Amino acid sequence: MEGRPLTKENTSEPNSHRTPSRESGPNGLERVREAAKKDGKQKFTALLHHVSIDLLRESYYSLKRKAAPGVDGMTWREYGEDLEGRIGDLHGRIHRGAYRARPSRRAWILKSDGRKRPLGIAALEDKVVQCAVGKVLNQIWEEDFLGFSYGFRPGRGQQDALDALWVGIVRKKVNWILDLDIRSFFDKLQHEWLVRFVEHRVGDRRVVRLIQKWLKAGVVEDGKWFQAEEGSPQGSVISPILANLYLHYVLDLWAKAWRKKQARGEMIIVRYADDGVMGFEKREDADQFLTQLQERLRKFGLELNLEKTRLIEFGRYATERREKRGEGKPETFNFLGFTHICGTNHKTGNFTVHRKTIGKRMAARLKELRAKLRQRMHESPTATGKWLGQVVRGYFQ
Repeated sequence: MEGRPLTKENTSEPNSHRTPSRESGPNGLERVREAAKKDGKQKFTALLHHVSIDLLRESYYSLKRKAAPGVDGMTWREYGEDLEGRIGDLHGRIHRGAYRARPSRRAWILKSDGRKRPLGIAALEDKVVQCAVGKVLNQIWEEDFLGFSYGFRPGRGQQDALDALWVGIVRKKVNWILDLDIRSFFDKLQHEWLVRFVEHRVGDRRVVRLIQKWLKAGVVEDGKWFQAEEGSPQGSVISPILANLYLHYVLDLWAKAWRKKQARGEMIIVRYADDGVMGFEKREDADQFLTQLQERLRKFGLELNLEKTRLIEFGRYATERREKRGEGKPETFNFLGFTHICGTNHKTGNFTVHRKTIGKRMAARLKELRAKLRQRMHESPTATGKWLGQVVRGYFQ
């Protein structure tokens, strides 16, 4: 997603710069986080002053430099030619209430299964503001989000989610896996509910209005503007943060309470953005959870894609039990680019979960490599071998 990688210019050193009215910079943000941690119900009524010139500049440097431009046609490098002047003007408009969000430019990217999904490319100025506001809001919400949520959070990544899932399946009593797929989540996210979730912790109306501006800015495709009644554009800097907040209230808190109050056996949960995997000890727990989850999602305008949502027998005893019933090997499931397979540790003989790259992705990658090797036909074998070695090492890592 745009806006996530850090660059050399994005320093993380403490900055005690003061605005004319209040203290801002990382020290101020740290105090916001401390207050959020101390009181889980506190509503923050003064947050916008943390969106300082320093934070806007830092947010600019944290954006991807070669990202495609939005409707403004502005590239990262062009914006930086008069950075201080632009950032100063942007800061003034934000705090005067004169800032206006531009619609996202819709582009379509090809998925591994041949289908296309929409990508919303925000104007560069909107990316800067969204990144800055996101950093402020993360100080609060990172204290609220639960441990089994891994997607687009500072210090967490896909490998952490995969490791957590492996540990849960191998070390807990998991016999059934529920592989969830929420249909068109980013397109169906309900604005009214999202604003209500934001207001649980954010009492600064100026910040709430900024979020509403981004949600209602709409999209432009082939020169035509389309109003956004629901959803948040995939690809915008703020969308992952808002998605996490939405699912925190809709799914995470509810699933945590369900596990504590209703589950009769053990249950594990791993969520990465809108992809989730639940593991159950008892089949009746899995069936009951799935039924009630569908009702829960409908309340908030969401629904499961039942063609992709699967409940399968999986775990330590799955192979043995299925052999007794004459049903063959346990089914596999996909999560974060990998196919997960019931297997055995070759050294100890104990149960483990093996992972391999999803077949369609591997085929697409090999096709891409074949084309690149053709382009390198006139290079020396040594140079080509060195390049290919880097590719292979990167894959195994």
